[in-house]
Amino acid sequence: MLDNHTKLIQFFSEAKQVTGRKKLQKMIYILQSFGVPFEEKFQFHFYGPYSEELSLRIEELCNLGFIHEEKEVKSNYFQYHYSLTEDGQEFLKQFSIDIPNCSESISLLQGRSSRFLELVSTMLYFKDLSKQEVEEKVHAVKPKQNYSDEEMAEAWSLINELQTKLN
Repeated sequence: MLDNHTKLIQFFSEAKQVTGRKKLQKMIYILQSFGVPFEEKFQFHFYGPYSEELSLRIEELCNLGFIHEEKEVKSNYFQYHYSLTEDGQEFLKQFSIDIPNCSESISLLQGRSSRFLELVSTMLYFKDLSKQEVEEKVHAVKPKQNYSDEEMAEAWSLINELQTKLN
């Protein structure tokens, strides 16, 4: 039962801190897309792939004191910061979990905006389509984002880089 929670704790051990709920969702989805064994189910949502299971597990880990959630007030919204607590680190020492080291990939993802990760995760959600069909689908389901050709090319480049690192 706690395997899925432990995998998330391991993720935070490598990530150190993740800023933003949307960014957290996209990072986990992207890693999962490349075979990292996160088991949360994702559905397509307003901001791309979203997992209610992931949201609930993060809330549980916060309630258990393993993950710290800091809520920062911005001008017209809240920004959430997540990090592993000392209790989370101690918990991780007691359990062996089979998850590949993703530190490099996590760093690559952390360096990107949540808007860009929304693009990448949406592209991966439609990965069974051709490249042209993926791009058309992204423009169809995300018209307000108005992704440029340069952003699309950059997203494909990141997808290829992650494929090399994680496979």
